[in-house]
Amino acid sequence: MSLLHYLVLSPFILAIFIPFLYKWFRNVHTGWFILPLPVILFGYLLTFVTTGQGMDVVMETVPWVPSLGINFTVYLDGLSLLFALLITGIGALVVLYSIFYIANKKDEPLNNFYVYLLMFMGAMLGVVLTDNLIVVYVFWELTSLASSLLIAYWFHKEKSRYGAQKSMLITVSGGFAMLAGFSLLYVITGTFSIQGIIEQSAQVISSPLAVPAMLLVLAGAFTKSAQFPFHIWLPDAMEAPTPVSAYLHSATMVKAGIYLVARFTPVFGGMPEWFWIVSAAGIITLTWGSISAVRQKDLKGILAFSTVSQLGLIMSLLGLGSAALYFDAADEGQFYTFAVMAAVFHLINHATFKGGLFMAVGIIDHETGTRDIRKLGGLMSVMPITFTISLIGLASMAGLPPFNGFLSKEMFFTGVLDATELPIFNMQTFGLVFPVLAWIASIFTFLYCLIMLMKTFFGKYQPEKLEKEAHEAPIGMLISPIILISLVVIIGFFPNILAYTIIEPVMNSILPGFEFEPNIYHWHGLNTEIFMTVGVILFGSLLFLNLNRWQETYFFLRERDPLNQVYDKGLDGLITSAQGITNIQMTGLLRDYFAYMSIFMVGSLIVTMFWFDAFTFDVDFGMMGSVTPYAVIIVVLLAVVSLSLPFIQHRVSAIAVLGVVGFLIALLFVNFRAPDLALTQLLVETVMVVLFLLCFYFLPELKKEDFKPKFRWLNLVIAISVGLTVSLIGVSTLAMSQTDGYESISMYFIENTYELTGGENMVNMILDDFRALDTILEVLVLGIAALGVVALIKMRFKGGEDV
Repeated sequence: MSLLHYLVLSPFILAIFIPFLYKWFRNVHTGWFILPLPVILFGYLLTFVTTGQGMDVVMETVPWVPSLGINFTVYLDGLSLLFALLITGIGALVVLYSIFYIANKKDEPLNNFYVYLLMFMGAMLGVVLTDNLIVVYVFWELTSLASSLLIAYWFHKEKSRYGAQKSMLITVSGGFAMLAGFSLLYVITGTFSIQGIIEQSAQVISSPLAVPAMLLVLAGAFTKSAQFPFHIWLPDAMEAPTPVSAYLHSATMVKAGIYLVARFTPVFGGMPEWFWIVSAAGIITLTWGSISAVRQKDLKGILAFSTVSQLGLIMSLLGLGSAALYFDAADEGQFYTFAVMAAVFHLINHATFKGGLFMAVGIIDHETGTRDIRKLGGLMSVMPITFTISLIGLASMAGLPPFNGFLSKEMFFTGVLDATELPIFNMQTFGLVFPVLAWIASIFTFLYCLIMLMKTFFGKYQPEKLEKEAHEAPIGMLISPIILISLVVIIGFFPNILAYTIIEPVMNSILPGFEFEPNIYHWHGLNTEIFMTVGVILFGSLLFLNLNRWQETYFFLRERDPLNQVYDKGLDGLITSAQGITNIQMTGLLRDYFAYMSIFMVGSLIVTMFWFDAFTFDVDFGMMGSVTPYAVIIVVLLAVVSLSLPFIQHRVSAIAVLGVVGFLIALLFVNFRAPDLALTQLLVETVMVVLFLLCFYFLPELKKEDFKPKFRWLNLVIAISVGLTVSLIGVSTLAMSQTDGYESISMYFIENTYELTGGENMVNMILDDFRALDTILEVLVLGIAALGVVALIKMRFKGGEDV
């Protein structure tokens, strides 16, 4: 394996040792053992960043299931490098922050926290650095699992458990849909390689399965990146510890969907369906998230909806920029690539200012005991460093100069304005909706940033409403947000340090074949974008000044998203339906279970045989061997003994007669010269009869008045149906074996058993080698059953209670 393979696996390897380190070094915060790993990984990934134009793409493959085309292929290009740097860089800062945020107490399971965090880090690296769709899916679902465990870290809180469950259900459901989309892409292209699929993008788009595959892939992306209407899981996920929110829900996990859309843009980007769905979902999410954020009273709640909004902004830009692929790369399409560049730049900027803001909110919560803006106020003089961090982060998120958020927000305005000039998809008419909604959403973005700043740091200081005496955080907790906010300022003043080192390679990954000149600067003259920004500031300030007039309205007071009711009622309905079906199925009667299984078996077999027109009764009895008198006698005895079973009312007699049926079947095997099968049947039947007799020996006596046999027509119909189905399939199989169109598989085993396995007993070798996995699982089941029997016997001997 290459170093990049070990880079992906290293968090999982380290996670194995965390429980031992936590146990052996209880006086040392476990986070100190974690911190070196993301720092080293980040430093190694920096070596792939080039100062000139372009970067060398790296691809390394380790076979996993090569027969199915599933390999652990690591692919590093500009897009995956950007996300890997975010995962490891911000991961290192989050670990450092968590060391001071989460106290090293005896009742604080830090080992669990860091195992989950490392599992998530490794899963995210796997998502962005692997090229095989199946491997991507495995890591994708691991991120959902790890994130739900992190959200429920404080599992004694009901809200934490609720948020973890919601996150898991929504994102895993989207992952299942995504897997179906991946399967359709494999059907179209014959490969699980993402790069192989990109090379066949023309074939994908022309396929009738293109739209279903696209919709399923987008379902995975939208659920993970909290796009409307799947965004409802993200605000409830804020019950996680703040380091988790800063890492998962601002910089990494929620951007996995962004990564997926960016990665598949070269495949689906030329399709109008992709353009409209991605861009429309993004702009709706942007607007809804920004409006919903204004209604929140919890600082993390505001940041949660602001994250939803900002993710929508990036998604809409990726959708609008995908229109470039509709044109020739060397012709008109070059004009419409600007939106993608704005998406990439804002993705970086969002990770810096949002990560810093989450950490600042965590500091406020940690040092005051509350995040409720109705209890906060006047903290500017009490927590001056936290105030400075928040001021810069909020100004950047609001799109104010000279910070990096202003630059990407101006580019966003340019992107939506350019989209109205697209000569395709009726954008010159319907496209006007995009700049209008973008401007409205920006007003509310400015408003909630102003609310956070003014309600928290200005106004009257109210110590009586706080759970703790407010004070500035220790320096260890401030280092990480200071670094992130410093990047906000540095990128704001020197944005082009990212131009050819990060942005240009990413653009080459999303829009291959296009040329880019990512020259970013502050002043573009008195253009439409600057006037839109001035309007945002004026109207946002006006709304804030009149906040008291409309904050008591129904809209403002309703913090919880109304779409949560759909989720809650749907979940309740699902549980009620499941309970109803379970009550019908789980009657506690063995005969009912046999009836259900028999009905299902008969129904599925009959439907399958008719569907494939597999029933045939053209049997040439002349080709069959002669039937010996012994076989006739055994079959007649079988029929007589079987028919007598329903009329036997004594348990031991019924078991004995049932055993006779099994022994007669063994005699049939002997008659047809199958000694191995006969021996197996005799052993199994003997053991079963003995076990049944032992079990029934300990049952209470059955009184005659307790046993009143009843004739049931349903049982008779089921029994006849099973018999007829098996007989019909047997006759059809016999008929097909006599035709030339079906070649028997016995010759394969006859010719290859000794050569491939080295054994002369064909039946044994089929069980041990050709069906090895099946046999191993059977042995495992028998082993588990044996352990259960041993445990029950020991309990009995020791006088324990029967279970």
